[in-house]
Amino acid sequence: MNKQNFYGFLQKQILWIIGLTLIPGLAYIALGWMNDVVMPALIWYGLVIMVSLWGWQIYKDFQLEEMGVDELKTWYQKLTLFFYIIFGLWTLIFLLYAGEVENKLHYIAIFTQIGASVVASTLLFSDRKLFLPVLLILMLPLTVYFLLIGEFYGDVLSVFSLIFFGVLIYSSDNSYNLLQKNYYQAQHDALTGLYNRRYFVNYMDHVIKRVQFSKKCAYLLLIDLDHFKTINDSLGHELGDKVLKKVTKRIKDYCEDTHMIARLGGDEFTIVSNELYESENCQDIAYTFSKELLKIMKEPYVIDHHHLYISASIGVNSVGNASTQARQFIKEADIAMYQAKAQGRDGIILFNDELAKQVAYHLEIERILYFALEHNEIKLSYQPQLDREQKIIGCEVLVRWDSPEFGSVSPGEFIAIAEKTGLIVELGNHIIAEAFKTLQSWDKKGLELKQFSINISVRQFLHSSFLNEVNQLSEKYLNEDTRKKIIFEVTETILIEDMYRVILIINKLKHLGFSFSMDDFGTGYSSLSSLREMPIDELKIDRSFVSHLGERESDELMITTILSMAKIFNLKTVAEGIEMEEQFKFLLENGCDIFQGYYFSKPLSKDDFELFYTKNFSEVITT
Repeated sequence: MNKQNFYGFLQKQILWIIGLTLIPGLAYIALGWMNDVVMPALIWYGLVIMVSLWGWQIYKDFQLEEMGVDELKTWYQKLTLFFYIIFGLWTLIFLLYAGEVENKLHYIAIFTQIGASVVASTLLFSDRKLFLPVLLILMLPLTVYFLLIGEFYGDVLSVFSLIFFGVLIYSSDNSYNLLQKNYYQAQHDALTGLYNRRYFVNYMDHVIKRVQFSKKCAYLLLIDLDHFKTINDSLGHELGDKVLKKVTKRIKDYCEDTHMIARLGGDEFTIVSNELYESENCQDIAYTFSKELLKIMKEPYVIDHHHLYISASIGVNSVGNASTQARQFIKEADIAMYQAKAQGRDGIILFNDELAKQVAYHLEIERILYFALEHNEIKLSYQPQLDREQKIIGCEVLVRWDSPEFGSVSPGEFIAIAEKTGLIVELGNHIIAEAFKTLQSWDKKGLELKQFSINISVRQFLHSSFLNEVNQLSEKYLNEDTRKKIIFEVTETILIEDMYRVILIINKLKHLGFSFSMDDFGTGYSSLSSLREMPIDELKIDRSFVSHLGERESDELMITTILSMAKIFNLKTVAEGIEMEEQFKFLLENGCDIFQGYYFSKPLSKDDFELFYTKNFSEVITT
């Protein structure tokens, strides 16, 4: 059961029990007065008032947002003692009046003792540690009393009281088990047994109130397993579930007693510290804790004869700054975690002011990007592509954004934001339409290009409208000849998607005359099997390899390997990012087909490209 709800529920029972003790207790005083045995009732009622005042203080002392784990335990111990004492007082008045047979007060004593037992089983059923001892305190003296009568009916009543005691225990225990089951299912993850997202958000609200009251700090970790999807896809979801259970066990063994652990869904976990720290030490403590946890999680896993090596990306946030919303802290930790992924995974990132400013900047970029298309701020430029004789044969379409507010915004920034927000579909369609119009214009002007490369985002490529949009735009702006010049460039990340669906889309577009290039080849997901299966026409060597030519032998080997693989699969090769003559010569000598980079030309506007083409064409004719 949610501990906060559990303690809150028991706190409410204090007032009920005080009221159900003080009000009926007055009847004992009245009956005692009427039968000349008022002194025991007055003494007893005085004790009830004292204990009730203590109970009222316990009720007021419960300030959940201000109490830590140890303080809650101490409060619960006082509460338990209060319930034992106040129900013990009911047994005391029973014993005091049970002997008043002549005045018939023993009937009242028996009835109220039974009533107190019903009250205890009804109000305290949420805690087995309470209702079991309390029912013993109330029912055991009643059973003994019936036995001491010494008559047959007394023995029968004793047996009946034991049966009634068993019924109360059974009823309370059933209610307790049902309550615990319902709360457990509502607040725990079915697979791992950890707390779920719902409990975690509620718990965070409590932690925030605690740190605001204490002026101290707690920390929050958001953990995402790296490449877990690959395990599910390659080894099956059943084994993936076993991995999650193993990860859960390692986390629990490391910090279950000192932290709250929850599974948010999939392969995402979160951990919140129980203890509060001084703000200046909080992040250091969190980082040390995270570093050790990551080390433990990365130890090899042996599951169903598979040896698995799993890393994780961890985002850390301090709970104690100006924010007051649990979801805000979670979002900030999530941002830090994704930053860890962006930096190569298997790492820890602390959310800080610098990252917060970066996030604010991206949010503002996201906001104004929606209006960039409407205000005609998105422009295209064209970087020439040359053959082995340095004759211009094509170009790559590049997108540029000159924002009135931020100036020139890097495509690496706004394209990623567009993909995240879904605006990439609209932006991508705009780029394709403008590029098609440019090619149409150049074809009419007699610019004889062999290829015209356009980058396609994976999210745009897999969108349901992509095929239809390309088909409509090509019918509007292209003819059969110009359509054959179009090369759609897709990145290697497309290989982690549904391969059957990817190949189906590519083949449909190739049937219309379009060609495909694998961009940034060799940087992530490439393999011989993917080259064999993917119906592509061209490989594009990533600039990261080209830029280090002459510096690292490994990059030279990588490039020669890619060029050899391309020949095996009968694919054209394009090298981008060429900035020096030595790079061009190396690529030329090793059989590269097409070249692109600042060594030849920077990306050009439409008009400047036409001038560059004319100049290049005349130079080739002259030579």
